[in-house]
Amino acid sequence: MSDSQNKITVFYDGSCPRCIQDRKNYESKDPNASEMVEWFDITNQDKELLELGIEPHKALTELHIRDTDGTIYSELDAYRILMQRVPSYRLIGWFISLPLIRPLSSKLYHWLVTRRLRKAGCL
Repeated sequence: MSDSQNKITVFYDGSCPRCIQDRKNYESKDPNASEMVEWFDITNQDKELLELGIEPHKALTELHIRDTDGTIYSELDAYRILMQRVPSYRLIGWFISLPLIRPLSSKLYHWLVTRRLRKAGCL
């Protein structure tokens, strides 16, 4: 996928050490990340997020991605899109999208994020 038509924007918390590490891990697995992914740091960007239709608190608690058409995806849909770009992550992206697994994955995801944000004093 080296076609710039497929570039996505990933909204991430640049003030979160874990989020920064997740970004680095992703970039190390995706050789095209620098050309195919635009990273948008949501820190102090509430106005811009609202203009895009993203509620700032949700941006903090859920991964958001904007595709080339301008469609915004969040939570597990966003992870699925991000993971399908990297061969070693494709199976995980497919797995978390399965009808019986998706609700459990969603609950676990929200629990982990909330726990991390509370521990960091962000919530």
